[in-house]
Formats: sequence, C-alpha cells, structure tokens
Amino acid sequence: MRGIALARGGHIVYLGIDVGTGGTRALVMDEKGAVIASASAEHVNFASPKPGWAEQDPRDWWRACGEAVHKALQSSSIRAEDIACVGFSGQMHGAVLLDSSDDVVRPAIIWCDQRTEAQSNELIEMFGRDTIIRLTCNPPLTNFTLTKLLWVRENEPANWRRVAHVMLPKDYVRFRLTGERAIDMADASGTLMLDVANRRWSKEVLAKTDIAEKMLPALYESPQVCGRVSTDGAAATGLKVGTPVVAGAGDQAAGAVGMGIARAGAVSATIGTSGVVFAATDRPALDPQGRLHTFCHAIPGRWHVMGVTQAAGLSLRWFRDQFGVRAGNGASERIGVRAHLESRSRQSPQAVSQTKDPYDILADEAAGVPAASEGAFWVPYLMGERTPHLDPNARAALIGLTASHTRAHVIRAVMEGVAFSLKDTFTIFDEMKIPVTSIRLGGGGARSPLWRQIQADVYGHEVEIVAAEEGAAYGAAILAGVGAGGWQSVDEACDRVVRVAKRIEPNAAASKAMQAAYQTYRKIYPALREIR
Repeated sequence: MRGIALARGGHIVYLGIDVGTGGTRALVMDEKGAVIASASAEHVNFASPKPGWAEQDPRDWWRACGEAVHKALQSSSIRAEDIACVGFSGQMHGAVLLDSSDDVVRPAIIWCDQRTEAQSNELIEMFGRDTIIRLTCNPPLTNFTLTKLLWVRENEPANWRRVAHVMLPKDYVRFRLTGERAIDMADASGTLMLDVANRRWSKEVLAKTDIAEKMLPALYESPQVCGRVSTDGAAATGLKVGTPVVAGAGDQAAGAVGMGIARAGAVSATIGTSGVVFAATDRPALDPQGRLHTFCHAIPGRWHVMGVTQAAGLSLRWFRDQFGVRAGNGASERIGVRAHLESRSRQSPQAVSQTKDPYDILADEAAGVPAASEGAFWVPYLMGERTPHLDPNARAALIGLTASHTRAHVIRAVMEGVAFSLKDTFTIFDEMKIPVTSIRLGGGGARSPLWRQIQADVYGHEVEIVAAEEGAAYGAAILAGVGAGGWQSVDEACDRVVRVAKRIEPNAAASKAMQAAYQTYRKIYPALREIR
C-alpha cells in the first residue's frame, strides 16, 4: 500500500471527513501525523418543527462534504491521486431513512432530538430495563436510533411504509461517496440495536421490535476498508475513483482515537456542543443503572464507556447568543454575536486578525472571579440530560445569585457547571472501578486556558493537551491510515502521531473549593425535579 499515494516529497497522505452537526470538515494528514490541509463547509439545513425536535436534510451533509473536500484539495498541493485512503466520523444516533430507490424519505432525526420519550418507555415495557441493558449494554434513551425508528413507524406510517434502508449520518455520506451500505461497530453501538458485547446486530432486539436486519448496513470494524470511491462520488468530491474508504467511527470514538485514547486508563474529557467523558476499556464494562453508555471502541477487540452532558459548550453559546459579549478592552457596551460577526466583516483583514473570539472575551471577563463563583451555580440541562440522570425533561437553572454577583460570576458559573456535570461521569467511573491514569482535554474546552484550569480543579487531576487537537476528523484520518497499511494497528498509530503538548496541574486551594461546591451541585437536580 505504501507505494500507492505519494505527496509532498514522498509522504503518504490520508483524508478524514467528519460529518458534524453544524458542518462537515475534511482534513488531510501525512504519515507522521502532520495536518497538511483542512477545510470546512457549514450545514445550512436545520429544523426544529416543535420544541425538543431536531432534524437535518441528509442531502445537505453530502453537499457540504463535497465542498469541504474540494476546498481541502484546492488549498494545498495535494492531488486526488495522492490520497491513499479515506476515513469517516460523524454525529451519532441519527436516523436517515431511504426508500428502495435510495431517496431520502424524510429529514433525518438527529442525536439531540428529544421527541421519543414514549418510545423509550415502550421499549422498557417490552423488554424490561435490565434485559435490554443485558442485550445492548445500554438502556433505551430518546437519543438512540431505535427509538426514532419506532416514532416514525407509529406517527408517520405512510413514511415508514416507504423505508427500505436505515443509516446513520456519516454512513449516508459514505454511501453517496462509495455506493456501499456500511457502518462501524462504534457508531452502531449507539443505535440500541447492536449486541455490543459480541459486536453483532442483536437478533433478539430486532425480532421483538420487528426491525428487519436487511434494512441495516453491514457491520465493519473501524479501520476496515468497506468501499471505494465511485464515479459519482469522485465527481462530487474531486477524489479519485477507486480510492479505498474505511468504515471510520462515530465522532466520539474517532475523536478519542485522535487524542490517543486507546488503552485502558486513558480518558478524554471533550467539551463541544455536548460534553463527553470517554474511557477506553478492555471489556464491555457495564453500569447496571445505565447512566453511562457502553459502546464498542474504534479499535477491534476493545470497548469504551462514555458519559454525556447534552449542553456543554452549548451552555456558553446560549449565554453568548442571548446576552452578548462585551466590546473590546473592557468597554461596558455589550454586543450580540451577530453584530460582532458583522462588525468583523467590515474590518480590514489586519484588524480582524486582532479581534478576539467572543468566547475568549467571555473567558477574560470571568477570569477574575474566584473558584466556585462565590456560590453561583449553573446546571447545564438546556437539552434534558443523559449522564447521570437519563432525564429528557431536565431543565437548566442558574441559582445562588445575590446582589453582589456580576456577569463575570455568571459566565464562570456556566463554565464550572459544565465541568461539574462532566465530573458526574468520573464519579460513576470510581463506583465501577474504571481506572483513570490520564485525562486529555478536547474540543473548545481544551482551547480556553480558563476552562482547562477549571476542569483540572474540578476533576482534581492533572489534565493534558495534545499537540494536534484536531477533533474527530483527525481520528478518522488515523483510521484511514491503519486501513491503508500505514500502521499495523490503531495503538501503533496513536503512539506514533499523538503527542502531549501541555500538562495543567490542579490548583490545590481552588480544587478544594471546587470539591466542596461539587457536593452542593449534586443536590440541585433532585431539588429541581421535585418542583417541576
């Protein structure tokens, strides 16, 4: 395989494509792990027809994929024939429904949609909660794909009669690229239709819910080649016909690979739109209460456990969008994000390059507030909550305010509340005796010095920042490299290309204050649940 694709002085290159919620990213990596090109294209089709609903048009993802890949190729000297292999990652749990002609039946119901509480309860009644956890390693949740299929069948029977094929988001895009229907073990774990322990579709779940296995894609391990770029795929993306494509992984498993979270004891804490604490394991470790997800890892013969905060980075974005950021250099005026972006567009490139990101401005505002925000708390349940409450009806709250609290206190409380929510997962890890030897930070929370320190203080553990925190697209490129034979295993690839750039120790005094505040934080949800 090493002779297939040479670029930039003989370096082999791999393409990783991440089909996210807000956009699709294409990243090209060489055999040493260096990123040599990347580009993104936004998704423009998002709808929330009713409160708690979230839908996207899968065809928009395919358009964005083509744009992102074209941009990445055009921004460098890379030729289509220089790419040895393509890997995919993407948002998990979505339900893409196709008819017998491979046309989209209805908009995809995506990961954060909360409409399927009734179907989740139906599954518990149908199987018994303990039984379905035994069969799939997970409890029924509104986020999982199976509940979405049942909702369509019960509420849109005309649409359901048309359904011939079911896919997850990235797998639809790869289908358009290759013509092959495939899914990896990690992404399939989030459907509630996979026997996670044995890495196969669960015949018991499919039979009892009357979902035909022929509707589902073929299962592959993440580094396995599952197709090649077709003529139509090449025309849409600029890639070469016949380029091999691996199965890839859902965004969490791919992102963990990109951060080197491969062996037991390695843990990542990622703050993106949602927040995820992810631990690699050598066995399918099971939380009997179902508070954590137990999924197959993107590494053959390995699993992971994962806790999820629905509105992690979303909490700070919500504050930014609703209450704005302060205009530069401490001025008291506040500007909304739209006005901020419009003002940037009118500036010269030199001026724009000196303008701070709105999130950095918010962090600067919060930096002078002491740890624990002098008693102000944010509980980040803007989209219900998964870990540890499994409650789609949970609601966010800002509490503990006094007349002495300022905007800066509220901003810091939001950042701390997200970290407290992620710490809930570490608390469950302790209960389950899951080892935590290292914690690596990812997402926007890894780029903010203040949020890094808050996380170290809340977790009470040193945290690490990797040199190339490029997200799930980077992990997808690593998986492509393994599939192409550039490395013999995912472990070897991570050892070769993932490097720690920085370590942040917890501040002893701040961490002590955070541990005390966390105990108060844990009392808030039960109190709120009593009054709703």
